[in-house]
Amino acid sequence: MTEVTKRILVTGGSGLVGRAIEKVVADGEGRPDEEWIFVSSRDADLTSSSETKALFERHKPTHVIHLAAMVGGLFKNIRSNLDFWRTNIHINDNVLHSAHESGVQKVVSCLSTCIFPDKTTYPIDETMIHNGPPHSSNFGYSYAKRMIDVQNRGYSEQHGRRFTAVIPTNVFGPHDNFNIEDGHVLPGLIHKVYLAKQSGSALTVWGTGKPRRQFIYSLDLARLFLWVLREYDEVEPIILSVGEEDEVSIREAAEAIAEAMEFRGELVFDTTKSDGQFKKTASNAKLRQYLPGFQFTPFRKAVKETCAWFTANYAAARK
Repeated sequence: MTEVTKRILVTGGSGLVGRAIEKVVADGEGRPDEEWIFVSSRDADLTSSSETKALFERHKPTHVIHLAAMVGGLFKNIRSNLDFWRTNIHINDNVLHSAHESGVQKVVSCLSTCIFPDKTTYPIDETMIHNGPPHSSNFGYSYAKRMIDVQNRGYSEQHGRRFTAVIPTNVFGPHDNFNIEDGHVLPGLIHKVYLAKQSGSALTVWGTGKPRRQFIYSLDLARLFLWVLREYDEVEPIILSVGEEDEVSIREAAEAIAEAMEFRGELVFDTTKSDGQFKKTASNAKLRQYLPGFQFTPFRKAVKETCAWFTANYAAARK
């Protein structure tokens, strides 16, 4: 019998990415020497240093995947930048410091492409994180996430810790936040298409539909997280994304969802609503140097699977 030598604590374990990692591990990607522990806000308030410390003392992890965060879509960010800053700063500092104090061997935290400068050249890469202010619509969340990179470097230089971070592009999949007001664009559109189909009305898409995004399926991201945890040894973050050529417009995303859900109605674009950042094209060249053969799920296939999950779990997913 193989001895368990890694106890992997996943914060934010009930969210989109946490549930994807749990599924991938359960479906055969886990290893006999690993014990996986998925925790959520029900297990500890990570904005509390004492609760965070108690969580680490209880589970005694050797490795951590840090996903917990206050997150939301464009309009929630615009309304609550200060809340996003304060909450995420507390969570991140408590998790990283508890990991350090309890001797955790490796932490992999999750950043976001929205941390990159608003005024920049494309494609953006890992060297450009701190080259200028992020987009004003979500500066609180963006700066808080940037500080994880600063802390990782500090723990490495002062204490020799192997703390690193990944930067996914727009993640979607089963167990996403499908709230129309506060969720991200793709799950919000899925919910809107579902309702429009039920009522026989037009689909109203906020904004012009012209902004472009790289979307990564949560199950693909989960597989990449396992590789980073086991194999990636740099402190510097790594972008986890489909290629630049796979970027799609919001209009194209809406059309893909409409096709997947067999919606035949009209698409209307409400141009009184903000588009947010027009593009944030990221380079996955560094990832491809490490994993040249990694196969991403095709966008329309991933959309179809996500729409099917949402429809089958509508009562729970719509909340």
